[in-house]
Amino acid sequence: MEAEPIPFARPFFGREEEEAAIRVLRSGWLTTGKETLAFEGEFADFLAGAAVSAAAGPPAVPLEKPFCLAVNSATSGLHLALAASGVGHGDLVLVPSYTFVSTAETALYLGAEPVFVDVAPGSFHMDTGALEETLTRLASGLPAYRRRGKDFGPRGKAAAVIPVHFGGLPCPMTVLETARRFGAAVIEDAAHAFPSRVEGGCAGTFGDMGVFSFYATKTITTGEGGMVVCRNGETAEHIRALRSHGIDRAVWNRYTDTKAPWYYEVTEQGYKYNLPDILGAVGRVQLSRAETLLAMREATARRYDQAFGNEEALTIPPTGQGDARHLYPLRLDTGKLSVSRDVFIEKLQERGIGASVHFIPLHSMPYYRERQNLEEGDFPRTMESYRREISLPLWPGMTEAMTERVIRMVKALIREYNK
Repeated sequence: MEAEPIPFARPFFGREEEEAAIRVLRSGWLTTGKETLAFEGEFADFLAGAAVSAAAGPPAVPLEKPFCLAVNSATSGLHLALAASGVGHGDLVLVPSYTFVSTAETALYLGAEPVFVDVAPGSFHMDTGALEETLTRLASGLPAYRRRGKDFGPRGKAAAVIPVHFGGLPCPMTVLETARRFGAAVIEDAAHAFPSRVEGGCAGTFGDMGVFSFYATKTITTGEGGMVVCRNGETAEHIRALRSHGIDRAVWNRYTDTKAPWYYEVTEQGYKYNLPDILGAVGRVQLSRAETLLAMREATARRYDQAFGNEEALTIPPTGQGDARHLYPLRLDTGKLSVSRDVFIEKLQERGIGASVHFIPLHSMPYYRERQNLEEGDFPRTMESYRREISLPLWPGMTEAMTERVIRMVKALIREYNK
């Protein structure tokens, strides 16, 4: 009997999530209201509590409860964070070349331009040295890039840097420190990083702002959704208005206020980025499961580490303190195999194992390549990681039998295609 395919990702839902959604449906209030407001407060409490429990010695940042604002996606959250940071037309936003498209495209929404930075050797994270070199060039009035002795690319003010906590592993704090030295706002792309604890707090709480994702594949999910986190009250109020058309009164406040509930003022240009209550209610249940869901991911990732650590044709992903284990980015040594990475994935799929690639480098995408006259070789470490990377199934609820089957199939292919 043919075994059931193992998907690359699957959310972990139970009766409690179903009951939360039904509760909202029966309440008669579906858009942003008391459930989403409660989700924001509980998320802030979680981050503040995690900061205290993770701190070893003097904390790197104040441990007061941050402001949390729920939005309909992490992409929306990045857009709002950049807007609230004052990023505008002609500004430059530095992002890793190894990331998902939303990290870069949100700069374009504001008339700014993304500038790509290579990853560190053996890492999926933005390289601190490459970041400093690019910031130095821009501060000197030079274009962002240099190829074969010639300068090219965008030039202007480096208004913000968006480090990405790839796969749930926090990026080096030196990236944030370098950005601050050059006066750039730091917005952490923490889409992969919940609940990632490091000394002094959680990834996503060290920059000027952090943005989390609750997309379907994330450790906690609302299907779609995100959270913007900041420590400045004025910035939080600014984002609160921006996410709801620039209106000065939240819809929940207007409709529950007995005095002129219909009246509001538009104080600035805004957007429609609020998170509805039905998703907020599901998020509250998922948040209560966060530790359990993380433990499930960690157990699968540890088993992969044990199984693949001594395979010559494989390199297990780097890990460390605070790794949320969102992805398991295995690397193939294609020089020791008679098939390419792409064919290897096809063979896994044929055997019922879901696999993916994270990520196709943005500088190689037609839109950005043509927009900035880029070549694949401009970011060699990014391309080297990309051509070898394969993301294996890693989700809460994977059984031991599923994990062992993934391991058997990967090892079988290694043996079959070993040179």
